Amino acid sequence: MSHPPILRYFEFTHLPEHLQDVSMPFSELAHKLSNFLPDGPEKSVALRKLLESKDAAVRAALDNTPKES
Repeated sequence: MSHPPILRYFEFTHLPEHLQDVSMPFSELAHKLSNFLPDGPEKSVALRKLLESKDAAVRAALDNTPKES
């Protein structure tokens, strides 16, 4: 099984810590699914929709961004 290029979009270490906390579980799940599922169109759809969900969760977390004084 190959590692699909979409996995690069699940990287999170470049994010501020509070956004890393939101993004990291999605990254872990994406890598588990990539290793577990056989290559094919449904695996691609699953990872793409997980990426959409991760992006939405990170955007939602932006609303809780700590304000600098």
